[in-house]
Amino acid sequence: MNRRPALLLATLLAMATSALAQPPRGGGDDKDSTIASLQAEIRRLQTQQMHQGNSIRKDIDDWMWFSRMEDIAAVDKVRFTSPKPARMSNPTGQGYGNPLIMSAYTFVPHSLKGKKAPLIVMVHEGIHSSFDTLQNLRAARELINEGYVIVAPEYRGSTGYGGSFYDQIDYGGAEIDDTYAARNWAVENLPVDPQKVGILGWSHGGYHTLLNILTWPKAYQVAYAGVPVADLIARMGYKNDGYRAIFEGFIGKSADQNVAEYKKRSPYAHASKLETPLLIHTTTNDEDVNVLEVEHLIDSLKAAGKKFEYKIYDNAPGGHYFNRIDTPLAKESRKDVLAFLAKHLK
Repeated sequence: MNRRPALLLATLLAMATSALAQPPRGGGDDKDSTIASLQAEIRRLQTQQMHQGNSIRKDIDDWMWFSRMEDIAAVDKVRFTSPKPARMSNPTGQGYGNPLIMSAYTFVPHSLKGKKAPLIVMVHEGIHSSFDTLQNLRAARELINEGYVIVAPEYRGSTGYGGSFYDQIDYGGAEIDDTYAARNWAVENLPVDPQKVGILGWSHGGYHTLLNILTWPKAYQVAYAGVPVADLIARMGYKNDGYRAIFEGFIGKSADQNVAEYKKRSPYAHASKLETPLLIHTTTNDEDVNVLEVEHLIDSLKAAGKKFEYKIYDNAPGGHYFNRIDTPLAKESRKDVLAFLAKHLK
């Protein structure tokens, strides 16, 4: 690991502490300017360190995926383009308008032996996160054992691919197209039946799942959304100022400044477009996605006269992660998910 940023950061912190301790000479402008410059450099180095750490973790997790899935599947990591371009600030710059290059994991069961299988698009959770083994290994192995091929997109904003890819995040916008692009790439390149495609995810992955089936309903034959983000307006209401500021950075304005945009990016607002068989799970003690968000989605789907299935667990152990852990309830809940997928794909 490159230790230079860490050493520079420690040096700058010492310099900033020293500058703050010194009395101003004459006017305070020079001191303020020095401190501001040091603070900016510290932030830059902290960001650089964060991305270096994420890259190392991604390399380790790549090895984990290959080593812990090789007994049941052929594992690969592929790169392709999204239909939406990479964001660039200079409209006359070289490469402006070029499509974003993204990555995805693929898992093809050894048991296929030349046959075509149903496809599952498995979308990772987290706003800035990635398809990691900690959250997804159990569910991925269970899907492979059922004979599904998996594609898992690392959509724009995912971690482990450097600062430029991280900064491409477009919450509820182009990132949703990235997931759809992974679906289309898999249908064209993997041994799958294009008429048997499912999509699933938890939390932000559930949000992707919902917006994919509501935007491209003919592309998916079944969907599962676990503890999904569903109502950004309500979400901004119960989260703190720091969280709201993050979303303002993603979307460009705060919810009170542009309610229509937050509604547009909220799955509940598109409930009338549902055509895909859908199963929703949530729990009353979710500490991240408050149950009221999912209840609003459920009520909206009912009001639109849509057929779907759902279950609201009461204080399930694990809260937000209740069926992604190794408790008896989690295993039983995932069995329900597998049964729902099989009903529509097998």
